Amino acid sequence: MRRVPPEMFRFTTGERAEFYGAILQAFGAANERLETALGLDGIRDRLRAVGWLDAVDDDGLQEALRKLREWQLLDVVQNHAENYRTAEEYERRNLQYSLTRRGEAAFAGVEHALSVLASTGALQTAVLEAITDRLDELYVLLGDQVSSHRRVFTTLHELEGHLEALLANTKAFNGELQRLLRAEGADLVTFREVKAATVAYLQEFLVNLDQRSRAVAGAVERVEQRGVSLLHERALRGAELPPVAGSDPAPAWLERRRARWEGLQAWFRPADGSRPRVEQLHDVARRAIVTLLQVLDRITESRRRSSSAVQDFRELARWFAAAPGEDDLHRLWSAVFGLGSARHAHLAHPDPELVPSSSSWAEAPPVEVSALLRASGRTERFTRTGKVRDIGGIKAARTERARKERAELEAAWDVLGTEGTVRLSGFGTLDHAVFERLLDLLGRALAVRPDSCGARRAVTSDGRVEVVLRPLPGGGRAVLRTPRGRLEGPDYLVEIRSPGSARLPAGQEAG
Repeated sequence: MRRVPPEMFRFTTGERAEFYGAILQAFGAANERLETALGLDGIRDRLRAVGWLDAVDDDGLQEALRKLREWQLLDVVQNHAENYRTAEEYERRNLQYSLTRRGEAAFAGVEHALSVLASTGALQTAVLEAITDRLDELYVLLGDQVSSHRRVFTTLHELEGHLEALLANTKAFNGELQRLLRAEGADLVTFREVKAATVAYLQEFLVNLDQRSRAVAGAVERVEQRGVSLLHERALRGAELPPVAGSDPAPAWLERRRARWEGLQAWFRPADGSRPRVEQLHDVARRAIVTLLQVLDRITESRRRSSSAVQDFRELARWFAAAPGEDDLHRLWSAVFGLGSARHAHLAHPDPELVPSSSSWAEAPPVEVSALLRASGRTERFTRTGKVRDIGGIKAARTERARKERAELEAAWDVLGTEGTVRLSGFGTLDHAVFERLLDLLGRALAVRPDSCGARRAVTSDGRVEVVLRPLPGGGRAVLRTPRGRLEGPDYLVEIRSPGSARLPAGQEAG
């Protein structure tokens, strides 16, 4: 890692740190208006514009400018293009100050640090949709040879901007989330409301996250089919990089683009087949929801109780500390913990009148103590044996329900079993239960990647039923109708069968 120059951020410390920062902010505001150099009067005007209202004399301003020049944050040149009428005017307007490369970097670093401290981060599914849109647009532009290279460059730039926003917001939000999990708020009401709102926010983010992530992965795959190298070459032509003395900026620019694309792959479609990072984000969000709900339960439970054991012992410690004497300490101990005569308990002799109350416990006859009392603090209690519940009816109802579900499942697979390959639109009208089974099979098949022939294969969880989807030559639309509505989508060639056989055997059970 390249080291930061030691004097680069010296202006942020010391007694005049705020004044130094205001001067750099004044130059930053001037740069936004394309003013690259400022004289003393221009610096004063910009200081007032950025909010520095304290009086500044010439000696103090020049001393501050000298220190910034010493730290190589400012540069000074003489302005020979002006006509000066007096010596005073020459002295004030001759020297022009401007930010050096190091000064621009220092100011940008401070601005970025302040923005990070002020930001909280966010998980926005809209960014995923924007990434998908830009990828689809790049796919179309790469397929059109007459499209503008500038259009490719601007679209790629927008894509990288959305990706950077996703990464920055995700890291910031994850940091805030972990701090929230460790936080101990004094105001339990506000603390509880913030955590409850965070749980709701995470739950809303997780809705359809898998679907949006798969959409981004599919868009990445389509662009890669057209060629990432071609994308970067056309974007390089549209970037119109300015010439740099002594080196060609194109290789470094292409290397940055390749690194950004590898980051996009790592998040949604890793080239090595590893787990995408967006799935790790899904796991982090779910674990955070569980943890926050547990914390909310503990907070709610503590608010229900009038006091806690910790508070009771702290109050007791204050009482012991305030006791005036040792005898008072003993009485307080006996009152709190119930320690006194050995015969204070509810256990008594068979004939208590035979034992005087003034007898010492060492001289009194023993009392039988139940083993259960010694082990658990409770005495034996003989009560009526509980009535055993008759679960025969429950078992019969469950058996009947399972039989009906099995019969419905067998009937559904018998209807859906195909002899060879059929079109999806050929199913036409289906009973809603059969339609749900078909929809489950289609979802399993569409969730896997196609093989080299374009076919998608999937099996049910028990491995007894296999579905094969193949693209229909020429495309087409399929409409499936049920008593509850209709579903319209792309048409496919469908084959539903039991693995190893031509057709799903009648009466076969699948789940």
